[in-house]
Amino acid sequence: MSTLKIRPRRLRRTENIRAMVRETCLSVKDFVYPIFVVPGENVREEIPSMPGCYHLSVDRAVETAKEIAALGIPSVEVFGLPEYKDEIGSSAWDMKSPVQRAIAAIKKAVPELVIVGDVCLCQYTSHGHCGRLCEHEVDNDGTLPLLQNVAVSQALAGADIIAPSDMMDGRVAAIRDALDSKGLTSVSIMSYAVKYASGYYGPFRDAADSAPQFGDRRGYQMDPANVREAMKEVSLDLAEGADIIMVKPALAYLDVVRLVRDNIAQPVAVYNVSGEYAMVKAAAQNGWIDEKRIVLETLTSMKRAGADIIITYHAIDAAKWLKE
Repeated sequence: MSTLKIRPRRLRRTENIRAMVRETCLSVKDFVYPIFVVPGENVREEIPSMPGCYHLSVDRAVETAKEIAALGIPSVEVFGLPEYKDEIGSSAWDMKSPVQRAIAAIKKAVPELVIVGDVCLCQYTSHGHCGRLCEHEVDNDGTLPLLQNVAVSQALAGADIIAPSDMMDGRVAAIRDALDSKGLTSVSIMSYAVKYASGYYGPFRDAADSAPQFGDRRGYQMDPANVREAMKEVSLDLAEGADIIMVKPALAYLDVVRLVRDNIAQPVAVYNVSGEYAMVKAAAQNGWIDEKRIVLETLTSMKRAGADIIITYHAIDAAKWLKE
């Protein structure tokens, strides 16, 4: 007769027992689905490096938004390719640009959907950097008024949340001031507070045509080796008025997610970025992994690490799988 008194396997015996004692529950309500809007009409073109993701004209983006809402996904984040680029990225705050038109059209068609507007300049500038240039350096303080313009334009179009991803110092305070001065006090700010200079962004730069024409972004995005610096960025952005804090990328930085979660009371978001997505899709297409199992396991790891919100290109598939 066995002398074992404590047997953890007892609580793993059946699916219903496992469900009863499960510590982390992934939900469709955790997801934000990113979409890429482009000029034109009736455009739905698959992005080669991101299978299953598409460049969408405004009319097709509205169709996608309706599908997203029907699946129970509560939110979309809108990125876009402009009709024109210049040195300061002025198309980023043009109310006739695809992003602003898509935000307005989606809000009209699916008013309950939470719309996040990405505030950056890289896909709108002719040089591909995230702000105004002074010779070959990004001018931090000179960029802040441009970011204010973008934030206000997106909020006026109907965005519920403004998400600055540029990594300029002081941009959360500048955007909060600009929104409040226009009476847009109910619009939230989800700050890309902890955004690393990561190799995982490659497919996104293909999707958004945002690769820099020279140099890189290590002068303003964070060094992947640093974690104490993350908490400094978080503290600054909260002091400036951020409502939600984001860590980007997600998968290689789960230790940072946990550190942030353990030290703040505000909601924590993660961005399951394009490189993370593309690697899974490529392996699945080669038959090397079980895509459904890997995706749900990966997203659960982000929730387990402390994320309240998960921005992911897997959202549509994951929502369907969670209903099975």
